[in-house]
Amino acid sequence: METTIQIAIKRKKESRINEVDFNQLGFGNEVTDHMFIADCKHGIWDNARLIPFSNLSLAPTALALHYGQTVFEGMKAFRMVDGKISIFRMDKHHKRFNNSLSRMCMPAIPYELFSESIKLLVSTDEAWIKDIRGTSLYIRPFVLATEERLGVKVSSEYKFIVIAAPVGDYYNKPLKVKIEDKYTRAAKGGTGTAKCGGNYGGSLYPAYLANQQGFDQIIWTDGSEELYIEESGTMNIMFVIDNIVTTPSLSETILDGVTRDSILKLAADLGYKIAERKISAYELTSKFEQGRVQEAFGVGTAAVTSPIACINIKGIDYQLSKYTEKSFMKKALKLLEEIRLGSKEDKYEWNTVL
Repeated sequence: METTIQIAIKRKKESRINEVDFNQLGFGNEVTDHMFIADCKHGIWDNARLIPFSNLSLAPTALALHYGQTVFEGMKAFRMVDGKISIFRMDKHHKRFNNSLSRMCMPAIPYELFSESIKLLVSTDEAWIKDIRGTSLYIRPFVLATEERLGVKVSSEYKFIVIAAPVGDYYNKPLKVKIEDKYTRAAKGGTGTAKCGGNYGGSLYPAYLANQQGFDQIIWTDGSEELYIEESGTMNIMFVIDNIVTTPSLSETILDGVTRDSILKLAADLGYKIAERKISAYELTSKFEQGRVQEAFGVGTAAVTSPIACINIKGIDYQLSKYTEKSFMKKALKLLEEIRLGSKEDKYEWNTVL
């Protein structure tokens, strides 16, 4: 692979791929044979290497373990209809990754380092990407602070790591969710637009409580009296209201989802009107009572599109109609999959083809 980055390569002697049932993957249960690592000291990335997947060695005083300087991305690669491999929207993921790193006072990853590390890992472990519908290779780049120190400070040392996992569906059925009216995922001025570990750690307890009440996930709101809707679990959220694809406007408390952006572009291609605006839980109640909500679904890299079957708002369940091939969500997902797999024109140049 031609690159100005010098990457040391040590391949695993024997793959464990034959131990994996690719028809029963689930999500995140398996990892591929290799991983990529680079080190950073005082703003300079070096010591890039591809090695067999293995545990890390970190000092107990590594700053990431105490003060949360850790950021990740999530992206996917696919086996195309012609047998080649495509990596989806690498440039958009890179931009968001660096935005997250900047918010957490961490060093940016040069695009060449980001793209070449991912392409090398994916091409090395491409046998893990099968031509099985509904499966893909989930790619997880992340950075963590490794300086050995107990004082609260910005780390001067980091590791950039990329791992990959063959995955199937994130959710295997339409979701039952509730509007969360007590806990919030993010606050103005906080880290809501960053994919940092603390955002997810803080979300676990409210999600746990919802699970205990019989819900699959929660819909986050902004905590205001109006209960403006923000995200659904770890996904962006979309509705079809009066046949208009409607989603909360991006803000400092809403993640700029790559799948969100992709679905909105495809909605226009499919002839739908789009509305990016504030949506309160009370407006949603009113629209449900008037029979004007046709669809509700989450969108994200891991889940792609996840249909919602029921939304509980202030103790009242509002049911969604069953989704069919004529549903917007189904049509958008089908078109997105066709672009990723190369059976439809990639007019937005989203695919990096190996």
